[in-house]
Amino acid sequence: MPSVKIPRKSTDTDMTPFVDIAFLILSFFIMATKFKPPEPVEIKTPGSVLSQKLPENNAVLITIDSTNRVYFSVMSEKDKTKYDAIINDINTTQSLGLTPAEIQNYRQTYAVGVPFGGLKQLLATNFKDQPSLKQPGIPVLDTLNNQLVHWIGAAKRAFAGEKGFKYLIKGDGHSKYPTFEAVISALKKNDEFKYNLVTALDDVPSGSEFSKAQYFVPENKK
Repeated sequence: MPSVKIPRKSTDTDMTPFVDIAFLILSFFIMATKFKPPEPVEIKTPGSVLSQKLPENNAVLITIDSTNRVYFSVMSEKDKTKYDAIINDINTTQSLGLTPAEIQNYRQTYAVGVPFGGLKQLLATNFKDQPSLKQPGIPVLDTLNNQLVHWIGAAKRAFAGEKGFKYLIKGDGHSKYPTFEAVISALKKNDEFKYNLVTALDDVPSGSEFSKAQYFVPENKK
């Protein structure tokens, strides 16, 4: 009986499909990655050992920097119409005369830190160029002209009925108490007595589940 010769096959593996899969996975992670939005100013928050994760939706962030400038930010990744409701409310109540393009630009504006008189100039600037603008902060220390009252009121109306809506206050460790007191006063004038203080995690074991960048402590009730 004649012997049967089995043809030899190359042991080389075609890596082309694997390279394609690797690029597909890389593309997926690039598209799905969510980058942290830029902050209007650098804030060095006080430390805290009690921690909860900072929310990304249904929240308003009030920032106080080291020179006591106050900024107002909206956190609503899922529903951008909240931005429209707030800026239209401010535009109407303060008679600012904002154009549709300026109102639309508010969706991309991470933080507002100007008096009402400077809001039109801020929103007329492309959101990519806004970080280069020097914002003087929202006026809060004058009890008769605490403009943060109106921003909080607009946010309260925009988020009315939303579950889990929070007010967050993030203050630099070198900011002064009168500014913080003015922020709390603006909340009180809108009948809002619960808020969260954003702090940096401090004195926790390295590598533990709590060792993350930023947290906020449970609500303070006044």
